[in-house]
Amino acid sequence: MRRRDLLCGIAATATWGRPALAAPILRFDDPRFAELVDPSAVTTILYREGRWCEGLCWAPHLGGLIVSDVRSNRMLVIGGDREAKPFRDPSNNANGNVLDAQGRLVTCEHRTRRVVRRESDGSLTILADGFGGQPLNSPNDAALATDGAIWFTDPVFGITMPEEGIQAVPAQSARRVYRIDPAGEVQAMTDAVGQPNGIAFAPDGRHLYVTETSAALDNAEGGRAVLAFPVEERRLGEPRTIATLDVGAPDGLAVDEAGRIYAACADGVRIYLPDGTLLGRIATATPASNVEFGGPDGKRLFISAGTVVAAIDLKVRGAAKAG
Repeated sequence: MRRRDLLCGIAATATWGRPALAAPILRFDDPRFAELVDPSAVTTILYREGRWCEGLCWAPHLGGLIVSDVRSNRMLVIGGDREAKPFRDPSNNANGNVLDAQGRLVTCEHRTRRVVRRESDGSLTILADGFGGQPLNSPNDAALATDGAIWFTDPVFGITMPEEGIQAVPAQSARRVYRIDPAGEVQAMTDAVGQPNGIAFAPDGRHLYVTETSAALDNAEGGRAVLAFPVEERRLGEPRTIATLDVGAPDGLAVDEAGRIYAACADGVRIYLPDGTLLGRIATATPASNVEFGGPDGKRLFISAGTVVAAIDLKVRGAAKAG
């Protein structure tokens, strides 16, 4: 079974614009979910011509919402008029994106197995392309820490999925989470996650959230969880499980201003309290891959799900950007 098929969990035959099969658009698992979203809220389709949309990053100074269409090997930007324009084409099978402390776009590339920063003139600076003298696996997603460091995940999807990079044998002995110090040093932070994928910090920077997606690699018994690591003096403590899924595997993550966790999952975006309480779900007709807060007031939640990118307005803002 292919990675994305397993991430789907169940085959979704519904299309955006129609309700997801056998599920409401909004599912309230806890009364507190009403504090986040109005029961009458609806999703708006911004783009529907992708192959596998990922890497959402709200960057108004770059034109709007940055999107990586990983399998199409291109990046695009969706403006306020909902018009999608080319941003990088080809993109080296770019995936995760994040703004650094100076507002520069940092991108994880599968094909080149590196993390790069876009300069003001559009040129690219390599931030990380190896560790211990060997190439990285395939950097997947990135997050900005409160001290200005960039943290990123390095699973093997980009070197095992032919449509998402170039197939290769892993040169690293583990699939790690790395930290790029503001001075440029690349540091290995943990190898405790089988296939680390999505990554996000709590608003105060004291916890790092990472999705474990080992179940997405032909391993039905592999991990499929959202993990929380305490951050102690720029080091990670032992992980705690926030949530474990029964089907599929969680992907991208976002955090709101109060520290609630938004996880892109096979049945939509699931929202959790830091103690693991499931508040509710924003259902998607196809498996969600990534989530990002943005919009003029920071209350718009962007969702990528396969071929489409959508948005829904919430009552809460995303966590303030670090740096």
